[in-house]
Amino acid sequence: MLKLFLIIFVTTEQIFSQIFVSKNLDDGIEFVSSFIISEEFAKIRMNNSDLESIDSLYFRTLKFYENDYSEALLALTLGTLPYFEMPLSIPIINTILKIPLPTPEKNIALKIKNLPSHFLINSPKEIFGDKDKLAHFFGNAFLAYSIPFINVSEFFSIFVEKFEEAFKVEGAFDKRDIFVNSLGKKFGKQLKVNSSVLPSNFLVNNNMETYEK
Repeated sequence: MLKLFLIIFVTTEQIFSQIFVSKNLDDGIEFVSSFIISEEFAKIRMNNSDLESIDSLYFRTLKFYENDYSEALLALTLGTLPYFEMPLSIPIINTILKIPLPTPEKNIALKIKNLPSHFLINSPKEIFGDKDKLAHFFGNAFLAYSIPFINVSEFFSIFVEKFEEAFKVEGAFDKRDIFVNSLGKKFGKQLKVNSSVLPSNFLVNNNMETYEK
């Protein structure tokens, strides 16, 4: 799901990345997408749980950015989006805009296939499962880690869901998204004080049942 807050923060991150670090956001997105569609990651998925696979993806991206957590989290947010483009239906003028996303169209089918899908207690049983929740998780982790002095993660989580409901982006208000957003926020905040925490520490044993009702 394309997040409105990414339009704001990605632009800022790109500017600072190009000035202060050798690997910019585009490099990171390409790395994440390429790793997800690689045979290496396919083998990791085959021989490990989804949670372990997510941790592996996180570790590789963090290594790519030489332990720059903020850059790694942002690249993971955009790199794990399971779409090539997203239709945005604007109700008043009855117009559909197609917003391009980072992964080349030729790779998107393999990327979707390789993305972890069943990493929560009650992930949907169908093949797609919770593939779209990884971007939610890492996006809110990025906000909580990079902007800790205000509760921006929670604010944008709710605001963006309302925006998507009004503009018909992937359906209406999704409480399951809000729940995963909260897990990402917890991960990002904890990462500030303990760099050894992993995504799996926050995704494991979390029941989304109350958010599905």
